[in-house]
Amino acid sequence: MNLPNSLTILRIFFVPLLVAALVQENVTVRVAGRVVTNEWLALAIFLSAAATDLLDGYLARRWSQVTTIGTLLDPIADKLLVSAALISLVQVRVLPGWMAILIVGREFAVSGLRSIAAAEGYTIKASDMGKTKMMSQVIAISCLLASVRHPILHLPGMILMWAVVFFAILSAVSYFGKFWHKVDASIKKRRRRELLLLEQKRQRAMVRAHKRSRSASGEAGLGASGGTIWKPPEVN
Repeated sequence: MNLPNSLTILRIFFVPLLVAALVQENVTVRVAGRVVTNEWLALAIFLSAAATDLLDGYLARRWSQVTTIGTLLDPIADKLLVSAALISLVQVRVLPGWMAILIVGREFAVSGLRSIAAAEGYTIKASDMGKTKMMSQVIAISCLLASVRHPILHLPGMILMWAVVFFAILSAVSYFGKFWHKVDASIKKRRRRELLLLEQKRQRAMVRAHKRSRSASGEAGLGASGGTIWKPPEVN
């Protein structure tokens, strides 16, 4: 277990802490003699988890420690973190439910497309639009988390969330385009190859049947023409 993978797993463990800190009311923590309310605690947990997302990818590339488990867990951890934050914001009546459903549904749809593409031997990498969407999500969710205690930040947070919805739809269209171009072409090519193999097998079977038929007819003709009838010798 290397450090980038450990940071990814740590981000997953941040998820229940974020939910607990945000949905629980009247939770306070004293830090250096100051009282930290649950909203600021949730914001600190969310930003810490988002920082691990940037750090684990950077370290994995810098130290050449990109592993299969890290590649699989990293997007899962990101989706769990964002989904937990959005659902918690709906719970505390800061975010409309339809926005959370749209963004979370988009995450599941893209994950499904990537899984199907991986089964076909293709890797759909994160697009620049998807990365922009992730950054806008972090900023928008942070602003909405702070707006729980400071309502003046709610309007800027909602404006940012509309930007998140916009980038989410655009990036989803981009992923669907990549999926259709690569996977659909691969499926058609594989289908044509399968049909060609079936046709070749059928032709070979017909050739073998024709050879057997000719061999059988040749043996029958030889038996008919090569047979002799015995006659008794004539007596003079």
